[in-house]
Amino acid sequence: LQQPNRGTFERTYGWVWLLKLAAELKQALADAHERDTLDETTASAFARWDAALWPLAQAFVVRYLTYLPKATYPIRTGTHPNSAFGLALAFDYANIATDISLAQYIEGRARSWFLNDVNCPAWEPGGSDFLSPTLMEAECMRRVLPAHEFLPWLDRFLPNLASREPAALFTPAIVSDRADGQIAHLDGLNLSRAWCWRSLGAVLPMGDLRREHAEAAY
Repeated sequence: LQQPNRGTFERTYGWVWLLKLAAELKQALADAHERDTLDETTASAFARWDAALWPLAQAFVVRYLTYLPKATYPIRTGTHPNSAFGLALAFDYANIATDISLAQYIEGRARSWFLNDVNCPAWEPGGSDFLSPTLMEAECMRRVLPAHEFLPWLDRFLPNLASREPAALFTPAIVSDRADGQIAHLDGLNLSRAWCWRSLGAVLPMGDLRREHAEAAY
């Protein structure tokens, strides 16, 4: 990673999957300690894995902190470079690892990129998408904004959800040829949309039509 010209290596998709792995490990260890469900051998192994992974996780944190201040514009594609996906997973790590600096940078960049987005047309899917640019942005903002800010933002961003619009977000993508590696990405799109709908629906008020639509969609 320290070789010349490696600063953009796996930016940011590979970075955040590594950070997500580190976050899951930290969370599992914390949860098990809280419930006192780990035997000594397993706890020791978790601690070793956490320590072993920490330098690599920190290397990607440093890359993120270097990259975000100069990332003027988001990448809104439905594939690997999607900025909202990267921020969402990195934010999980920042919270679990109590990395306040990373969390603040992520929140600031998410606000800069997405806070003023309104009436999203959801021109998707693309032919090789495995992420929904629309729902991934919403899921990113759900994570970084407090609830009293997120719900009004969602009202502006997707004002017609109660009418199941944009319809594309509620229509499963068709995978015409699973032997085609790019077209088969669309299976991933259906899965990642379900993941986003589940999380988004859970924060909408009970009895809200949008919550019912989200639950039905996932």
